[in-house]
Amino acid sequence: MKFMLMMHVPATAPAGGGIMSWAPQEIKAHVQFMQDLNHDLRASGELVAAEGLDFPPRPRIVKARPGGEPLVTDGPFAETKELLVGFWIVQCDTPDRALAIAARASAAPGPGGAPINMPIEVREVMSAPPVG
Repeated sequence: MKFMLMMHVPATAPAGGGIMSWAPQEIKAHVQFMQDLNHDLRASGELVAAEGLDFPPRPRIVKARPGGEPLVTDGPFAETKELLVGFWIVQCDTPDRALAIAARASAAPGPGGAPINMPIEVREVMSAPPVG
């Protein structure tokens, strides 16, 4: 079973999710935690992919327009309450294992080394429905 684990931060957080306001050693500890998590998932054969994502104002929303140029606007939408800041795709034997990985990621250290308990959304990656 594949799962996507998505890290979210409040949309009101400063660019970089507030991490740019942390002390350099706090950023270093956070990044090391994430690198260790990815290393462990790679070693167990569970890591399919992991990436961090850019923050506003650089992301864009694109919509097709019939017969014309696509409509490109700043993103995400203004009413967004949370921003997707990174993700993992993991291959696990059970949904419980995906939840355990998400809980570990949520406990990444923040200012003062305390766990930041960031929300991690867990979704199973579905295959396409049969055709025909």
